[in-house]
Amino acid sequence: MNFTTNEQFVLASASPRRKELLGMLGVPFVVHTSDVEETSVQADTPQRYVEEVALLKTRDVAVNHPGHLIIGADTIVIYEQQILHKPKSHEEAVQHLTKLADNRHQVMTAVAIIQPDGTETTFVEETIVVFKNVSKALIEAYVQTGDSFDKAGGYGIQTSGALLVDRIEGDYNNVVGLPIATLVQTLLTLQLLKI
Repeated sequence: MNFTTNEQFVLASASPRRKELLGMLGVPFVVHTSDVEETSVQADTPQRYVEEVALLKTRDVAVNHPGHLIIGADTIVIYEQQILHKPKSHEEAVQHLTKLADNRHQVMTAVAIIQPDGTETTFVEETIVVFKNVSKALIEAYVQTGDSFDKAGGYGIQTSGALLVDRIEGDYNNVVGLPIATLVQTLLTLQLLKI
């Protein structure tokens, strides 16, 4: 399916998964990543936190691309009201996944859109993920692959991290990192994209 647009799209993310999902629209875009420090954001709820981080990254990229349409996103994993950030060590990855084993958690992705005139729009999509009662050995084997370290919560549902997942409730692409269906609806509503 190809859409049309009069805008020049910029994806404010280094994620190859977000790049692939945005590519489904069939509109040209460039990638420009932000190097802002995500953990500098303070917020009173996980939803507000992820929204603020998405805006921070998107605003940072918008400065270098005046007159463009900037799309940025941030994804977090929440377990028992706590954000499980990207693990910084093997031990932290194992801790994250041990908490998630045989439990439900939330994955939230915030998307920020900055239009050429500076208008900002954000939305947050939430998906519930339920992990299987996986063994310590399987968790260790997965962490050994190195896949955990650039992913919120320490796993990727689109990689061998899928072996840990029992089921999801909501948008799969949201767990991957970009709720593309809601993004398309938002862009159509804002008349930034046409069918």
